Amino acid sequence: MKYITKKALEHFIKNALEEDIREGDHSTLSTIPKDLEQSAKLLVKENCILAGVELAKIIFKTFDKNLKINILIKDGQKAKVGDVAFTVSGTARSILSTERLVLNCMQRMSGIATMTHDWNLQLAGTKTKLLDTRKTTPNFRICEKWAVAIGGGNNHRFGLFDMMMLKDNHIDYNGSIANAVKMAKNYLKKSKLNLKIEVETRNLEEVEEALKSGADRIMFDNMDIPTMKKAVKMVAGKSETEASGGITKKMLKAVAETGVDFISAGALTHSAKNIDLSLKAV
Repeated sequence: MKYITKKALEHFIKNALEEDIREGDHSTLSTIPKDLEQSAKLLVKENCILAGVELAKIIFKTFDKNLKINILIKDGQKAKVGDVAFTVSGTARSILSTERLVLNCMQRMSGIATMTHDWNLQLAGTKTKLLDTRKTTPNFRICEKWAVAIGGGNNHRFGLFDMMMLKDNHIDYNGSIANAVKMAKNYLKKSKLNLKIEVETRNLEEVEEALKSGADRIMFDNMDIPTMKKAVKMVAGKSETEASGGITKKMLKAVAETGVDFISAGALTHSAKNIDLSLKAV
């Protein structure tokens, strides 16, 4: 949640409103009197873990500080069909002009939070933490990663700037894991940066090389369960371990039982189904 700041959210909202409204919401401006006061309710149409409520509040207040929001279901709480998550009241023009942005964000975020919650339940009783990835929607990452956190998951690196991950292409272009890690460490020292170095490995030979190179975290990429168990035993707590690549909900328990510290899954953000919500006049 480190990078989900007020400044970042304001930047996102400003750009999103500009994209949608531009010269004006002409449908609303032409049919709704300027001073007409109305109310609306956020209606839940699918069972879910609700997410985006706080964001909705910020969107409404950014557009019109006089809008009043009464929150009935908070972020991270279970919501069922027919529930009202919140009501908003104020000028009808403001409600109508912000309606779609609020719904787009909440439907997507609630879908991600619901899937994350569901997957996280599979890890109950293990030490393994569930992570998201950078497989996010451009310019919407801040909301998607926020939704993962709301659903009970954990955020991996936010971007390319806050953690070093030496993936297969870095290693193949460079020549070896040992050389890539050495160069990364020299770069960090020269640049006076304090970042963790994670190395993606594809087999036990690469795991051994990453371990000897002093990687902070070693990723086991698309390894089967028996190989992963051997890899965890080989690392023996000398580095953090992460399973990734092709992870499905069905696999989670077995992967966690290998003893890995983390499981990262792009599916949390790229494959979550949007939740059906609507904003209806009261």
